[in-house]
Amino acid sequence: MSELRQRIQDVIQNEPVAVFMKGTPQLIMCGNSDRALRALREAGAPVTGIDVLADPAIRQELSEISGWPTIPQIFVKGELIGGADITEELAASGELTRVLEERLGPDYRDSAGERSVSLLTPA
Repeated sequence: MSELRQRIQDVIQNEPVAVFMKGTPQLIMCGNSDRALRALREAGAPVTGIDVLADPAIRQELSEISGWPTIPQIFVKGELIGGADITEELAASGELTRVLEERLGPDYRDSAGERSVSLLTPA
């Protein structure tokens, strides 16, 4: 397994909500990434953003791991929930909050905040 693939898998498994996106939560570079992040913010999710534009290999490895071809990709507690459309649909129906509470616990909003991690430098 490549070092990059291991780093991607570590983020997916260890971050409560991992958003593989174009840009970062602080500097969003894509409308779909913005839509997904907005839905997560409204639900009070603790978000870790990972910029796939930093290196084309990130996107390639991520899609091989997830089987999902598009960006953004949102993982909650290690499980892919989908991209921007699915995240927005879940938010509109109230399901996003239910998924977050179910997987992260009822107090998940207490740890809400945003951060970015780089997969190009060792942790």
